[in-house]
Amino acid sequence: MKRLIEKGLMFGNLIEVSSPQLVERYNRALKHLTGKQTTLKDFHLDISGYSPEIGEELGDDLYLNPNGCNRQFILLTTSQKSAPLLNMKFSTSRGILQQFIEANESQLFALTARDAVAGELQGSVYEVSSPAKLLDIRQITVEADTIGGHVADAEKLAKLIDRFRREPDGWRDDVLIADMIELAKKTGDVTRVPISLPTMTFQQPNFWTSHFGGLYVFRDVKFPSVISSLPKQSLGAMPITPVMDLSQRNGIADWLERNGLVEPIVQARGMDAAAVLRQKMDFVLVDAADALDLEIGDARRTELRKIAYRLGDRLPDEFLGLSALLAWVEGAGNWPRITSEHRAYYYTLRASPGEHRDLVNMLLSELAPMDVRQMFIVHKELFYAQYATWSDRKRQYVADFLAREYKVDAQGAREALFGPEPSMDARQRPEPKPARDMAQIVGPWGAVTGARK
Repeated sequence: MKRLIEKGLMFGNLIEVSSPQLVERYNRALKHLTGKQTTLKDFHLDISGYSPEIGEELGDDLYLNPNGCNRQFILLTTSQKSAPLLNMKFSTSRGILQQFIEANESQLFALTARDAVAGELQGSVYEVSSPAKLLDIRQITVEADTIGGHVADAEKLAKLIDRFRREPDGWRDDVLIADMIELAKKTGDVTRVPISLPTMTFQQPNFWTSHFGGLYVFRDVKFPSVISSLPKQSLGAMPITPVMDLSQRNGIADWLERNGLVEPIVQARGMDAAAVLRQKMDFVLVDAADALDLEIGDARRTELRKIAYRLGDRLPDEFLGLSALLAWVEGAGNWPRITSEHRAYYYTLRASPGEHRDLVNMLLSELAPMDVRQMFIVHKELFYAQYATWSDRKRQYVADFLAREYKVDAQGAREALFGPEPSMDARQRPEPKPARDMAQIVGPWGAVTGARK
């Protein structure tokens, strides 16, 4: 992974902690949450306050996330809102933390100026010993306070002030006045500078989790489903049907279309379909060449074209299907009928716009694993796991490509491939959508010919 780290493709945008004051605050928070402390003098934090250096020191990458659920967090600065989330167990966790920080930024800015803020993403379960328990998670509640309890003390002080004002003889109550003075020493004047960090609750109807090999849970679509990366038989009884796994390509394709969750990239608004298809074909060629131990040179398009000639009738079906579609896009061939049984099928799709976009694109990246750019953008956990299995030759190509073609304009690349970002509110609190007219469902390829005419 050193190559990815050097190119800023792994552990990028983490927050550096190097001042003794912040290290001491972090240690107080860490001891408060876990009973542990670090001896490191400098380290880096993700959005949740997890540090990969401390994880290595403690021999526990889940020191803030015991049992892989109800993730705890430590905030030293509101700048953490732009950091990634490492060791992600649920796809919604980073968005929830980001929304929490942004909604309370002024309060958190004031609170972190004096102390670390610690909290927890509280679900409705305390452990996930079986896949069915994951379906009990329907909402996430975020509660937080400083280690010194400033928010709780401010609430107590506000109640005492209210009592002092309401009681006719409150000014004679020496105990009441003494309590207010003592609390005010910690909180300041809450009548002029209120301290408030409200509990926030986020709905979680749809999510990906890394538990049990990887599960996609869709509950607020017209036809709910659970899709597993591992064979579905390994899950046991589940409260949602159907349950599918990645081997059921036809079933997943039908389910995606019936819910209106995907669109062909050749129909996607604002997308340069020809350029995207060519790049996908390059990725397929690199994978094929690497599997056959063929040298790919600098892996530029001219070199890859030579690889295609050498492969001849050994060219992968994915490449042939994408090539036929590219020929049609450029007006040099007939419309190819690519069904869900074809190995190229999922390479020709992207998620439809809307609140489910990111989760669906994560699923598509597992169904089209040779598109390493999409996998890196939408499903980094899967990308890093796959990267560890590649040859050094392929690792070098992918790292160079991402540093050269993606990192220089990450936001622009995301929008060009997947469309504008859905709002955070839409992702976490989706509105119900009207049912689709079943008579209009003709499959993701059915209307393309007519549209072209």
